[in-house]
Amino acid sequence: MNRKTNWCAGLLLAMTPLAFGVQPQQSPRSPEDTLAAQQLIAWSWLQKPQPAPQPLPPRDTPLPQPGPQDQQPKPPADPQVQQIPTQSFTGKIVKDSGKYVLKVASNTTYQLDGQDSLKQYENQDVKVIGSLDTGSNTIRIVKIELLS
Repeated sequence: MNRKTNWCAGLLLAMTPLAFGVQPQQSPRSPEDTLAAQQLIAWSWLQKPQPAPQPLPPRDTPLPQPGPQDQQPKPPADPQVQQIPTQSFTGKIVKDSGKYVLKVASNTTYQLDGQDSLKQYENQDVKVIGSLDTGSNTIRIVKIELLS
């Protein structure tokens, strides 16, 4: 009997932490109990719910304005800013009357903008990529490549 008592006491001691360590979770019994666990906002009759404010667009993006002007394309504000297609011109950069020009044939030359950066190309055969302003016969340089 002593042995049986020791065995029951040992089993009881081993099972005690398991019995007290695990407690079943109680589920809410009604929908009201479920709502009570959440944080609620109380509105009075004087308050009216307002929609959440929309975030502001970045500063560099203009705000779109609804209206009839949206259907019509807008011309650029400055006519000289209009996109002129780029072309490539092949020739020799030479100095003429104190300014650098691109000589493409014995009787054809083009003025070049960006005079400060052209000294390194003086008397060299180059390919100039840029846009030609026919009014002033000037090439607006995008890129210069050395030939040879």
